[in-house]
Amino acid sequence: MKNKAFLSTDLVQKKLQEAGVQPTLQRIAICKYVLCEGDHPTAEQVTKWAEKNLEKISQATVYNTLNTLVDAGLLRTFKLPHSEKVIYDCNTHDHYHFLDEASGSLYDIEAKDVSVEMKMPHQFKVNSMEIVFKGNFKS
Repeated sequence: MKNKAFLSTDLVQKKLQEAGVQPTLQRIAICKYVLCEGDHPTAEQVTKWAEKNLEKISQATVYNTLNTLVDAGLLRTFKLPHSEKVIYDCNTHDHYHFLDEASGSLYDIEAKDVSVEMKMPHQFKVNSMEIVFKGNFKS
């Protein structure tokens, strides 16, 4: 269910360039991690990965890179209710999430698999909607 595609370094570099982002070695590495390996990582998890896999990288560089990737549309941010942690999501298409309460793992749920009917008063203009289903994942 959590299969991620492998992206070559050249393809990641191309994605960055197409998004208007200068493809530095650190940006390529972090982008490759969040797009291919990380599963809804927090900035702290990306920083831990970077410290193990990249030489001499600061926490500020990781945060700046993540913000750059969000601004470029390659990542989205997501916050769980009642949590201060920002989660980075490489799925930038409309979708929902399922939170496995036992493990804390977050799973993507395609929008086509959920039916939502909204009857909002006319004075509200909805720009986006985030839905999190909570329960237990059964493999």
